[in-house]
Amino acid sequence: MKNFEISVLDLAPVKRDKTIHDTYQDSLSLAKYVEDLGYKRFWLAEHHNMESIASSATSVLIGFIANGTRKIRVGSGGIMLPNHSSLIIAEQFGTLESLFPGRIDLGLGRAPGTDGLTAQALGRNPAIINEQFPKQILELQKYFSKENSEALVRAIPGEGLDIPMYILGSSTDSAWLAAELGLPYAFAGHFAPEQMEMAFNIYREHFVPSKYLEKPYIIACVNGVAAETSEEAHLISTTLYQAFINIIRNDRKPFAPPVVDMDDIWSPMEKSMVLQKLKFTLIGNQKEIEEKLKSFQERFKVDELMINSHIYDHAKRLESYHIFRKAKNSVFGE
Repeated sequence: MKNFEISVLDLAPVKRDKTIHDTYQDSLSLAKYVEDLGYKRFWLAEHHNMESIASSATSVLIGFIANGTRKIRVGSGGIMLPNHSSLIIAEQFGTLESLFPGRIDLGLGRAPGTDGLTAQALGRNPAIINEQFPKQILELQKYFSKENSEALVRAIPGEGLDIPMYILGSSTDSAWLAAELGLPYAFAGHFAPEQMEMAFNIYREHFVPSKYLEKPYIIACVNGVAAETSEEAHLISTTLYQAFINIIRNDRKPFAPPVVDMDDIWSPMEKSMVLQKLKFTLIGNQKEIEEKLKSFQERFKVDELMINSHIYDHAKRLESYHIFRKAKNSVFGE
């Protein structure tokens, strides 16, 4: 079985009765903790107009996390590129890479990261998104290149810097693009698992080597909730279930503490919808997580597994990542 790296996706989740300042401190605490555990990277995701997620100013938050850590890679999972001009993102990530050399990743997606009305407020034009997104990626590559030094428009800082770019996606469209451009590919299996396997197959089969990447590199993002006992893991996972119920109901309130019985909250139809969206979620004690990691990797053969843990209690969230580290070590004899 192919070995793989493990990393973290953090949405800067806002919890009920906690402040956004508390959220950022928890994110920094988590980044420091997983850095000591040997996790490869810590990514933050751009979202807007959601009381439950505080990572809207993603570049700023990446700087905060990078400044508070020593060696873990920090980046975007992702920047929703059509929300911005390519030049601004080149300058922002050029600044980050200049401040924290060799530690910054630029993951790029095309979704708005929000609702339609807010997408309009961000200045997006949905009619040209599919055409605009690939063009913006090429613009970024140009701004980061040394060859752009003679251009009339330059990214300072940014020009000449080696900032790895990743294509993010939740459908097969992104797989085709990542393969065509010869860039690493990260799939959002934590909320859109339906096309993940097909997307990976497309990416591998159609990958074109580039000066950025010689062979396919796949990151799968999944939800993970681990605890000392299976019972506790399933109890604390109800925060994640409630978060998805809120998405279905278009209720963006902060994350809620665990509940004993989800049947008091969701309808049978909602339950079915949530469980479908969470079909690749890894929940359990260490032994169960070991078996689920094996099963997942035997099926998908990824290069990296990025874990998103919506756990209400911060100490239990840290412990969940610790258990995942131990489980992965056990599986591969590390």
